[in-house]
Amino acid sequence: MESSAQYPSLAGKRVIVSGGGSGIGEGIVEGFVRQGASVAFLDIDDAASGALVERLSDAPNAPHFVHCDITDAAGYAATIGAIVERLGGCDILVNNAANDDRHKVEEVTPAYWDERMAVNLKHLFFAAQAVVPAMQAAGGGSIVNLGSISWHLGLEDLAIYQTAKAAIEGLTRSLARELGRDNIRVNAIIPGNVQTPRQMKWYTPEGEAQIVAGQCLSGRIQPVDIAAMALFLASDDARFCTAHNYWVDAGWR
Repeated sequence: MESSAQYPSLAGKRVIVSGGGSGIGEGIVEGFVRQGASVAFLDIDDAASGALVERLSDAPNAPHFVHCDITDAAGYAATIGAIVERLGGCDILVNNAANDDRHKVEEVTPAYWDERMAVNLKHLFFAAQAVVPAMQAAGGGSIVNLGSISWHLGLEDLAIYQTAKAAIEGLTRSLARELGRDNIRVNAIIPGNVQTPRQMKWYTPEGEAQIVAGQCLSGRIQPVDIAAMALFLASDDARFCTAHNYWVDAGWR
């Protein structure tokens, strides 16, 4: 958006974003790059991620892409450590990566449960754990976790996804308490239904109309709208914002 806010405190900040190659993550990566931050992002989609890097190659600090499987906790933590070393530290972590595949209760196996938790919850904790020493050394930092409105609405065919997303809100408050004395702030963004290519595959035009009808505001939320909240929460303007959820859902109920 041409009238988007600029945060001087974000210029030069070292930022790590998971799942940054497309959708909401792409919007977040671009948002921080346009603020003059040094951004590294992780994803498994090489094509989309490469296209994003190319599109932002004219920025003063073009983003750095790292292919990584977030479900390998030890490997993911090691990769985060290598990125921190490359950036010379980490000031901001955005835990965005997730997958909202639909599933029926009767179809869930223990293996599927574990894999879904690895994709949607486990990696947030271990990424935070990996960046904490760098944030402590820098005198503080900001961790932004991406939750979901889905469990608040109790949507169908998303039991495991919604369980993980509910847990993220508890993790956010817990980490905020644990890390607050190190001046590390931890917040969660709760997006509504964001119009991304992935979400479009789940909804017919009639389904989209139902979403808008359930919102207080007309129109469809875009990745840039979620990015705007992430930028604010990561900036010094939000220096006393921690342990809370920030909704960007157009009032969807």
